[in-house]
Amino acid sequence: MSGVNGSSLTPKFFILNGVPGLEAAHVWFSLLFCFMYIIAVLGNCGLIYLISHEEALHQPMYYFLALLSFTDVALCTTTVPNMLCIFWFNLKKIYFNACLTQMFFVHVLTGMESGVLMLMALDRYVAICYPLRYSTILTNPVITKAGIVTFLRGVILIIPFTFLTKRLPYCRGNFIPHTYCDHMSVAKVSCGNFKVNAIYGLLAALLIGGFDICCISVSYTMILRAVLSLSSSDARHKAFSTCTSHICAIVITYVPAFFTFFTHRFGGQNIPHHIHIIVANLYLLLPPTMNPTVYGFKTKQIRECVIKFLLGDKLSLPKNNKL
Repeated sequence: MSGVNGSSLTPKFFILNGVPGLEAAHVWFSLLFCFMYIIAVLGNCGLIYLISHEEALHQPMYYFLALLSFTDVALCTTTVPNMLCIFWFNLKKIYFNACLTQMFFVHVLTGMESGVLMLMALDRYVAICYPLRYSTILTNPVITKAGIVTFLRGVILIIPFTFLTKRLPYCRGNFIPHTYCDHMSVAKVSCGNFKVNAIYGLLAALLIGGFDICCISVSYTMILRAVLSLSSSDARHKAFSTCTSHICAIVITYVPAFFTFFTHRFGGQNIPHHIHIIVANLYLLLPPTMNPTVYGFKTKQIRECVIKFLLGDKLSLPKNNKL
C-alpha cells in the first residue's frame, strides 16, 4: 500500500477521493461549496461584528448567536479549503496526523454547534417563562461559563476518537471515499475491528446530541405551556414569534445531522455512497450558510441594526428583546 509504515500498518497519509462516481461533477460541487462558504463566512462574521458593536444587541440571546456564528465559521473552515484543493487542484493527500486533527475539530465543533443551540433554547425558556428575572439569571459570567463548559464537553468526549482511530491497522489501503476526515469514514478504511469506534461514536452522539435534543424538547414544552396560558392571542403570537428563528436553526442543523449519522451506521447498503457524502458536506455547510439569513430576516433588532449600519446612525434603536 502506498504511503504505509510497514512495521505499524499506520499510513503516512490518506488520499481523500472527493465524491467517488461523480468526478465529472466535482467542478460544480466546488462552485456550490465555495459559494456557500463565502456566504457563511461573510454572513457570520457580519453578525459577530454587528453584535459586538451595537449596544442594543448586548443581550444574552445575541451573545449566544455570536457564539453560534463563531462556531459555524470555524466548522466550515476546517473542511472547505481542503475540499476545494481536492476539487480544483487534485491535491488529495492529507497526512495521517493532519487527518486526525481535522477529524477532531470537525466533531468538536459539530458538538459545540449542537450545544449552543441547546443553550439558545434555554435562553428562550428563561426569557418567556421568567421575563422579570431574565437579565439576573443569564448574566455575562453565566453565559461565559456555559460556553466554556459546552466546548470542554465536546473536547473531552471527542478526544478518544483520535486514539481509537490511531490504534487501528490500515492494511487494505489509504483511500478515503470522502471530502474530509470523518470518524467512521476513516475507521472503515481499517482492516481491523472498528466495532469499538462505532459503539463509542454512538455513545458520544447520545451524550452530546441526545442530551441537547432532550434539553431543547423540555425547554420548548415548557415554553409552549407558558405561551398557551396567556390570555391574549396577540401576546401568545408575540411570545412564540421570539422562537421562530431558533426553531428554523434547529431544523437546518439536526435534519442533515441525523441523516448523516444514521446512514453511516444503518443505511450503508441502501443509500448510494455519493448521496451520503453530499449530505455530509451539506450538514457542515448548510447551517453556517443559512443561520445568518434566518436570523437576519426573522430578528427585528438585527434587521434594524443592519439598516442603522448602512444608513449611519440615523436610526434610533430601542433596547429590548423583541423579534
